[in-house]
Amino acid sequence: MTHPSNSVEFHEGGHYRETAAGEAYRRVLAHYLNLLIPKSSSVIELGCGSGQLLGLLECAEKAGVDASPRQIAAAAKRCPDARLTVADAAAVDAWKDYDVILISDTLNHCGDAQLLLENARRFAGQGTRLILTCFNTLWRPALDAASAFGWRSPQPGINWLSDRDVCNLVELAGWEVIKTGSRILLPTEWPVLAPLLNRFLAPLAPPLCLSIFTIARLRAREASRPRSVSVIVPARNEEGNIPSAVRRTPPMGLWTEMIFIEGHSADATWEAIQKVQTDHPGARIKIARQTGRGKGDAVRMGFDMAEGEILMILDADLTMPPEDLPKFYQAVAGGACEFANGCRLVYPMEERAMQFLNLCANKIFGILFSWLLGQSVKDTLCGTKALTKSHYEAIAENRSYFGNFDPFGDFDLLFGADKLNLKIRDIPVRYRERTYGETNIHRFRHGILLFRMVAFAARKLKFV
Repeated sequence: MTHPSNSVEFHEGGHYRETAAGEAYRRVLAHYLNLLIPKSSSVIELGCGSGQLLGLLECAEKAGVDASPRQIAAAAKRCPDARLTVADAAAVDAWKDYDVILISDTLNHCGDAQLLLENARRFAGQGTRLILTCFNTLWRPALDAASAFGWRSPQPGINWLSDRDVCNLVELAGWEVIKTGSRILLPTEWPVLAPLLNRFLAPLAPPLCLSIFTIARLRAREASRPRSVSVIVPARNEEGNIPSAVRRTPPMGLWTEMIFIEGHSADATWEAIQKVQTDHPGARIKIARQTGRGKGDAVRMGFDMAEGEILMILDADLTMPPEDLPKFYQAVAGGACEFANGCRLVYPMEERAMQFLNLCANKIFGILFSWLLGQSVKDTLCGTKALTKSHYEAIAENRSYFGNFDPFGDFDLLFGADKLNLKIRDIPVRYRERTYGETNIHRFRHGILLFRMVAFAARKLKFV
């Protein structure tokens, strides 16, 4: 048994024998990886072994790298359409960029984990996601016992890495962690018991789970060119705020367009929107009347009309100052994140901007959503959000996974961004009092609806 400094795989006699228990574990692991990897993705697994896990992935294109010729020969039988290469994954030259780079449990057996993660960047473009799985150190006695009883093939010395160790190595290697999570309490396919533990209890007890998942992207680069911007303004009963929205929204990037979507107002909002378009003939202003109902429908209508590369939402009540929109532009265009989420809960807010019960609800939903998404989202109910049009189109294509369940539009975007493993970042803003009209939010009715949406999302993102 060898332990070379750079090799990422260790094999006894050049061949690693998988036990029945190990095969069952791979199938359970593949179930969760398939939830993370879009079916249209190209995937390369570094340290693919005999290709058992690679063969179970539901993706459009597969490739694998492993140091053992015998393992690659076995992988070729399982994955006849995959591009398979005999090489040390810590040193292999890349031949293309992949949508997903998978390193599954290989860091636990790697002579130089940081070198492997650095070399993985050769296969990465700006949209690539690195997905890592590692064994939880807490499981060391159980795995050692499984090897002793023959349920698991004997292993060489294993690197026992905590989630903090993995995140540190990822950052040192030039990647940026998007989120982490844990799965699998029972690494078997036993009927009843395995689904009960893995689907319903594992999300509630992540420190006890066997597999630690880490998802990362290449570290952000500075924006290479200015981007065009579309600001979507859903407006219902906001007649008095429309002129200020146009006057106060600063120009951003290459050019900025504003798209007003009027939603069945009882006042003269539509007339005010028509007037600002007439009064600003040199500005890029589009207008439309909503055919459906709800802010979510208005946002989707505006996004479909948008021509900008970066899409933003600005609530017409202007409680989030339009002057803060350049912060969202810089975050997305500059690469600091892929989904910019407004956060009203950092700076002191004006006295009557948010009632106490609403503030408490916002904090509760922030905690729940941070748990659901695996990323810190402090304020889920701030209406201002920004993302690229290409990412929005990917969210829209994947909308069938959640369904058209969100009348507000905010959660459809947040859940969709999480499903695509986009980097979400809070953008602190100062929250102001309304200067015109009344809120369209009904505290208790909408609060109940939000809790129902949280339960629905938990079934789709956590209890799966």
